[in-house]
Amino acid sequence: MKQFIYMDNAATTRVHPEVLQAMLPYFGEEYGNPSSLYSFANGAKNAIEEARAKIANAIGAQANEIYFTACGTESDNWAVKGCAYANAARGKHIITTAIEHHAILHTMKTLEKEGFEVTYLPVDEYGRIRVEDFQQAIRPDTILVSIMYANNEIGVIEPIAEIGKICREKKIYFHTDAVQAVGHLRIDVKELNVDMLSASAHKFYGPKGVGFLYIRRGVRIQNFMDGGAQERGRRAGTENVAEIVGMGKAIELAYTDFEEKISYISRLRDRLIDGILNTIPFTRLNGPRENRLCNNVNVSFQFIEGESILLMLDLRGIAASSGSACATGSLDPSHVLLGIGLPHEIAHGSIRLSLGEFSTQEEVDAVIAALQEIVPKLRDMSPLYEGVERR
Repeated sequence: MKQFIYMDNAATTRVHPEVLQAMLPYFGEEYGNPSSLYSFANGAKNAIEEARAKIANAIGAQANEIYFTACGTESDNWAVKGCAYANAARGKHIITTAIEHHAILHTMKTLEKEGFEVTYLPVDEYGRIRVEDFQQAIRPDTILVSIMYANNEIGVIEPIAEIGKICREKKIYFHTDAVQAVGHLRIDVKELNVDMLSASAHKFYGPKGVGFLYIRRGVRIQNFMDGGAQERGRRAGTENVAEIVGMGKAIELAYTDFEEKISYISRLRDRLIDGILNTIPFTRLNGPRENRLCNNVNVSFQFIEGESILLMLDLRGIAASSGSACATGSLDPSHVLLGIGLPHEIAHGSIRLSLGEFSTQEEVDAVIAALQEIVPKLRDMSPLYEGVERR
């Protein structure tokens, strides 16, 4: 059988076997509608509330501050649009960064068409926000700040707690897209000073199609969907019971033996980075070496295209990506890589390798060996590299 090595855990993770087992009863014998009054519905109703409590416990929130959604994108849209619309009478200025996920950037563009003003903060060469830039961007009419906790492409972790403290002092609502952070970083919403936090189950070994939004009690925000009384009237519609249960189990497992798992993945990440940078010339790590997600490796290979590398890796049974899964198919270079100052030609030669708790050292070594073969072959066909060779 052909080998298969999965190096795209930032795009999605496999469903953990224990998560699948927890979900199965709610596809069969526990099929009651949790909104029904009869006792048969209690199994589903109780399971939803148990999952809500697990999620709240994992991030230091209260259970009634957790709202179930379909995905991280929905959570981001609800947080940003809902808060902006509800507070427009106070002001129409919002602050975000130039390297956010498209779920945030496209939402901001929509709000700009509706009369809101958005400041897009620049980042340094490692993707980090300068807190002084943020402070200078605040205006009397600033009502909302949305800054991701950890970047999905280059793994940089932002100073969320510090920014949140400033927002709290200024009475500005603060949202963070924590889709890549949940399950990989310890999270306490009170310590982070966040008012809203988005997450998606399939990034931490849960099912696709379910996420959550933490909304601090007292935050002024519009409902996402009107209809029934589900989610305390803020997001109507029959709950996706099986997947909510799966997400609750997944987050519980993610924070069980947490330090041990994160340490293991971090060692694999460092082995992969060193194996690439130390053996293949004209390469660079994108994002910081420290203060980086444990599972993220983003590398630029000069003189060649990242898509060509990915295709040749795929022929060897290795799955990787060129960045955000939501931008697959775009011919434009990554806005994140351009945001940290890479020229177009180098940004085009980048790939992202993202590890998980099921990754192994043998797989890491196999990826390094594959790249040691692939990169020279592609460079031999590159007219750009031919000029370098003659120097």
